[in-house]
Amino acid sequence: MSDVTYNFQGRVAVVTGGAAGIGAEIARAYSAAGAQVSVWDMFEPSDDTHYCKVDISDAAQVAAARDKTLESFGKIDFLSHNAGFAGSTVPVVNYDQSEWQRIINVNLVGSFLLAQAIVPVMQQSGYGRIVNMASLAGKEGTPNASAYSAAKAGVIAFTKSLAKELAESDIRVNCVAPAAVKTAILEQMTPEFVQTMIDKSPMKRLGYVEEVAELVMWLSSEACSFNSGAVFDLSGGRATY
Repeated sequence: MSDVTYNFQGRVAVVTGGAAGIGAEIARAYSAAGAQVSVWDMFEPSDDTHYCKVDISDAAQVAAARDKTLESFGKIDFLSHNAGFAGSTVPVVNYDQSEWQRIINVNLVGSFLLAQAIVPVMQQSGYGRIVNMASLAGKEGTPNASAYSAAKAGVIAFTKSLAKELAESDIRVNCVAPAAVKTAILEQMTPEFVQTMIDKSPMKRLGYVEEVAELVMWLSSEACSFNSGAVFDLSGGRATY
């Protein structure tokens, strides 16, 4: 969407949730910039990108994906973490407890397990960029999505905490908090619900996956040198803090 270009030749990027949607666009952007890409997802990508089937809430599967990626590429420079699970939209008093826990496990615990597996690899090389995909739900709290909102709020706080731990190294940790982005998942929603999300945006439109990817590219670059522990909104002006 813009003429900004990045040179990631010699870099290795792990993209969780990279088989579709936002993650797939980020994987394409990394590849176009010259990086070698490994997609970690429950589903195999449609192209021939290096792929690891992994449930990010399972520590053993995360460790196995890390080892497979290192065997293929020798290092990991970038982690773009997009894998997530929104779950049902249900009032708190009616929420199934096992599903609530599953949402927390995938979105929040998964972020921890990925960092625990990959940060030591980055520390060994002395360089890294981690971009966690949060959500505006983690800042606003979306009604009938308590687990997802709580998990994404946790991702924001986890990002800030990890960034401070690594601040004296050349490893930057930031997160992106999008509002509604135009992906195939919107086709599962009623037109009325999608229109409600559009109406909440001062720009009166959805975000585009390309816009998310462009921000992630900058956050992955060496130009991102003094930003760490930050939350970058992609909300069309909707975010108020």
